[in-house]
Parts: sequence; structure tokens; C-alpha cells
Amino acid sequence: MAKRPLIGVMALQGDFREHISALEAAGGRTRLVRLGQDLEGLDGLVIPGGESTTMTMLMDRMGLADTVRQAVEGGLPTLGTCAGMIVLADRIMDGLPGQHGMQALDIAVRRNGYGRQLDSFEAELEVTGLEGGRFPAVFIRAPLVEDAGSAEVIASHEGRPVAVRHGSVMALAFHPELSGDLRLHREFLRLVESRNGASGEGASWRS
Repeated sequence: MAKRPLIGVMALQGDFREHISALEAAGGRTRLVRLGQDLEGLDGLVIPGGESTTMTMLMDRMGLADTVRQAVEGGLPTLGTCAGMIVLADRIMDGLPGQHGMQALDIAVRRNGYGRQLDSFEAELEVTGLEGGRFPAVFIRAPLVEDAGSAEVIASHEGRPVAVRHGSVMALAFHPELSGDLRLHREFLRLVESRNGASGEGASWRS
């Protein structure tokens, strides 16, 4: 039996615990990522939702930003959700002074583009290649994708991209870890396996 993929979950701030539960339920192993050395030996990385300005500030303070950027640029499969999408973005349209994305995805995003906490909502999404019907997406202070650039759009809501992918990097404007549906975490694990030389049978998102 092949070894289960080891996924690092950035644990500086945000809902990383929910991602850990979902990834382990989907068949992965997990490790908290708080320091650069925590990236060693990982098969994939998740950057969770939370508060993007706080997250990027903590990444800089902990000396993690450059290490993560190098790992992602080096091909480490990465999933960013909500604030994680902002962290991965090339352009942040309404970023605070000094706030910058990792430029891992050629997208332009607007923070809290769907409104504040009280404007949270759920939507059933058609996700390209995802079997089992629509996905129940949970949007909480979600970023708005103003321009998908060269990224592949794999889901939209009311004409706006809400899930994108480029190579081994994926970003979602919503919170799959809060949906109770493990399909997107399973698909990410399949992508990780295929990128790391495993069979990847059944993977829907192949480059």
C-alpha cells in the first residue's frame, strides 16, 4: 500500500484545524506548518482561511514567507482557501499598505469582495471534473476574483471565478473544510499523488 501523502497545513492563524480534520478523513497525513523547517519532506501544502493581512504579517515575522514562496515556485502542490487565495495571488486590488501576495497565481483579488461576516452565504457550485454533483460551498468574508489571468477557472458563482488552478497550485474563494463534503480535499490529495509520482488514478484535475 502506498504511503499516504503528507500535507502541511499553515497554522499561524485561521481555521487550520478544520483542514487537518478534513485531510485526515480524506486519507492524508498532516503536519502543522509554523516554521520554515516544517516544510521539509512535505508532499503538499494548504494555506487556510483566516485574516489575510494578519497571516501575511505573521509569515514575514516568522521568516516563513520566502521559504513558502520558494517551495510553491519549486512545484509543491498547494491549496489556498479564502485568505489563502489572497496570500497566493499575484495582485491584491485593495491591499493594505505593505500587503503583498506571493505571486504564485496570476490572479487579481479584492479582499472581502463578497461583503463582511454578516454577508456570509452558501452556494451549490459546479466544479469542473468533480464527480458527485454540485459542491456545497461556504463563503465567509470571501475574496472576489477580479481577474483570473492565466489561471484555469474550475468553478464560478454568478459569473465570477471562485475556484482557480494553475499547474499544481489551486485556490478557492470559499471554505471546503466547513462544508462537510470531502470531495475537494480528496481531489487535492489525488493531485498531490499524481505530482509526486504516484499513480494518481481517478484524478480529475490533471495538468
